[in-house]
Amino acid sequence: MNDYIIITDSTGDFTPALCEELGIQVIPMEFMLDDVSYRNYPDERDLSGKEFYDKLRTGSNATTAQVNMATYCDVARPYLQAGKDVLFLVFSSGLSGSYNSCTLAVEDLKAEFADREIVAVDTRAASMGEGLLVYYAAQQQKAGKTLAEVADWVTENRGHLCHWFTVDDLHFLHRGGRVSAASAVVGSMLSIKPVLHVDDEGHLIPMEKVRGRRQSLDALLKHLDETIWVGKSPVVFLSHGDAPEDAAYVEEQLRGKYGIERIVTNLIGPVIGCHSGPGTVALFWLGEHK
Repeated sequence: MNDYIIITDSTGDFTPALCEELGIQVIPMEFMLDDVSYRNYPDERDLSGKEFYDKLRTGSNATTAQVNMATYCDVARPYLQAGKDVLFLVFSSGLSGSYNSCTLAVEDLKAEFADREIVAVDTRAASMGEGLLVYYAAQQQKAGKTLAEVADWVTENRGHLCHWFTVDDLHFLHRGGRVSAASAVVGSMLSIKPVLHVDDEGHLIPMEKVRGRRQSLDALLKHLDETIWVGKSPVVFLSHGDAPEDAAYVEEQLRGKYGIERIVTNLIGPVIGCHSGPGTVALFWLGEHK
């Protein structure tokens, strides 16, 4: 029996078209903007990404909440009742408590549906990095791989998922505790742009500092040049915090390189965007190492 659904969360920053193409179920994560609660649906039915970033630019305050155990159970239960198995691919445990909530949900669901296969995998990924892992998982599902085989593939290959990104405004990283207040002020004055990545445990790590926006975008491309798994990374994902022109520059540089067959670009959703801020650009691929 090979009938299962892949359930993931909206931090993967999927477009509605990609959700339909992959046949996945996306849990919309909750965020607060100026004390009003919204959900981060791929179709932006609660609040568009453009509106969200415009509000951040004018000083609105945004916070996020992890997915709770009950939500994972509520989303999965109808599929289990219909006879499907469930594979959860979850936002990095290094950045959120959602994976812990999901493992608790799996225990409860297994007690309720003892004859069903229910598995949770920590992607140790975020934004469209998580999305790219889900993309490859869905391709394997379509090719006939079993739930266990797909879960094993994600576990084995998450360490090859490269996340590199740069932010335009250091003050959002300061609010998230990633840089000091002094660094944010001085860095902004000197046009210092940090380049960061996500490590093997799924934590956000500052890696280098460059001066100037174009140089920071070129740094993302440099890291791809150094690590891309040639022949094994035909798809690259690219996300941005309402910075379409910068994303278009990165995309143009990538075309025709390394056998890349497809580049998927989308906005960074509010759940990640409230921590990274407007102007963030992020690039994701499979690499020989992170």
